[in-house]
Amino acid sequence: MLKIFKTLNKLDYLLIFSSIVFIVLGVYLDLKIPEYMSVITRLIQSDNTKIISIINEGFKMVICTLFSLLSSIIVCYLTSFLSSDFSYNVRKRIFDKVCSFSKKEIKEFKVSSLITRTTNDVTQIEMFLAMGLQLLIKSPVMAIWAISKILNKNLSWSLLTGLGVVVLLTTVLTLFIIVFPKFEIVQKLIDKVNNTIGENLKGIRVVRAFNAEDYTLNKFNKINDDLTNTQLFIGKRFSILSPVMNLVMHGLTLGIYIIGAILINKANMLDKLTLFSDMVVFSSYGIQVIASFLMLAFIFMIWPRANVSMKRINEVLEKKLSIKDNKKSNKSEELGTIEFNNVTFRYPDADEDLLSDISFKVSSGETIGIIGSTGCGKSTLVNLIPRFYDTTKGSILVDGVNVKDYKLEDLREKIGYISQKAILFKGTIKSNVIYGSKTFDEERLKEALDISMSSEFVNKLDKKYNYSVSQNGTNLSGGQKQRISIARAVYKNPEIFIFDDAFSALDYNTDLKLRNNLKKEMKNTTSIIVATRIGTIMDADKIIVLDNGKCVGIGTHKYLLKHCEVYKEIAYSQLSKEELNNA
Repeated sequence: MLKIFKTLNKLDYLLIFSSIVFIVLGVYLDLKIPEYMSVITRLIQSDNTKIISIINEGFKMVICTLFSLLSSIIVCYLTSFLSSDFSYNVRKRIFDKVCSFSKKEIKEFKVSSLITRTTNDVTQIEMFLAMGLQLLIKSPVMAIWAISKILNKNLSWSLLTGLGVVVLLTTVLTLFIIVFPKFEIVQKLIDKVNNTIGENLKGIRVVRAFNAEDYTLNKFNKINDDLTNTQLFIGKRFSILSPVMNLVMHGLTLGIYIIGAILINKANMLDKLTLFSDMVVFSSYGIQVIASFLMLAFIFMIWPRANVSMKRINEVLEKKLSIKDNKKSNKSEELGTIEFNNVTFRYPDADEDLLSDISFKVSSGETIGIIGSTGCGKSTLVNLIPRFYDTTKGSILVDGVNVKDYKLEDLREKIGYISQKAILFKGTIKSNVIYGSKTFDEERLKEALDISMSSEFVNKLDKKYNYSVSQNGTNLSGGQKQRISIARAVYKNPEIFIFDDAFSALDYNTDLKLRNNLKKEMKNTTSIIVATRIGTIMDADKIIVLDNGKCVGIGTHKYLLKHCEVYKEIAYSQLSKEELNNA
């Protein structure tokens, strides 16, 4: 649990210390007021009292009240600043940690849950710090101080106050035991709500196309009902606390005055004045004691959910990375070479290997095609090169160095990766193309757009490469998004290109022109092209054929047509014999 509080810096500790000082000052001033009330009570019943004496005591009470108010305002400001700064740093740490996650960790937590942990869970802790810190310090200080003031005043009054505290604490602890397990359920249900909403929004066209609005609504309503019912359960149980608090507070005041009336009635004339003064002071301090325990009760109300949130955040912060970064930089004289040595890979918790004993070598400047049936492991194979996953067995060398020996930043700096699904970020064409690059070169930007065949549509757009791109590039077509993604990799000018089925949304003519541009302009760059279309990779220097996770053929297009049955089946299913023979 302490992991999350390592986020606190020196300023935060200074704020905590300052808050404690002003809280203690506020408690001192609040507890001074009943003493002045006691003095005023005695002065009023004295025959020789001058009005100025009463006014002086009243003025002292006003001063204490004003300074107590000022102290409370300062504490609220300090704790608000502390909680906001703390939540800012925690969100930053979570985001940094999540950015270091491999696909394994992201799948383990799920995107919806990571979003909830970065937002809602952090907010719960921020609320606890903003309010709980004040109460956590103020309530025990006030309780101990107030009890010390009324100690040995009267046994009956003390027993009555103790009874009120016992009733209150029993109620709070009972509620805590009943409600605490529900808070974890609430946070998990919020994860599900986020996931359901996100899934529905991403697939909105499919939902509408299949008239599945009622199905998705029912699915959402079920989760929403579970969340609502759980929150209602918590709310109903906590609603008991308010009447119990009022009953204890008002019952204590009434009880003190009833006992006081009986004691005063039995006392002689000289003791009556003292008893009346003690009763007024005791009732004030008694209420302060109950108030302090009420503050503790409020902490019990907000602590369980904050505690659950802290555990969930710590799960992210303490998660051990499956892919560990090598802190040392490695340099090699080779450029653009890749070698797979008996590589086997199995997804976490999978029953069998997805890739088995894959071996091949790519020389600098070569174009390699990878083809195979759906689910044979093509994308997984290329995802091992930038270490999105680590191999189960075997090794992968880039420029003669094992990828595990690279600093991740250095390894990925060598690679221009174009994913299977074109990803664009909210911004402009320009910001998407230069994404991840440390410098901006306008000529290089135009060149990247030309090579990727993007210029033909970008130049027609309003503001050209300053055209505004919406989130996920929803205001661009699939082919336009793919070409911008390719331009982003080209702008980076890497040693190695990885095209993970990145030409699938392009027509054959654009596909051909784009690949020709890449060969011509980036001829010293190694290219690995994952494809489902024979036409995309048939002119590659080498083609790797995968079948059920195994390499069943390596060679040129013509060689594989003669010697690889799997490749031949794929080829003849897509193109005619004449087209294949003339290639």
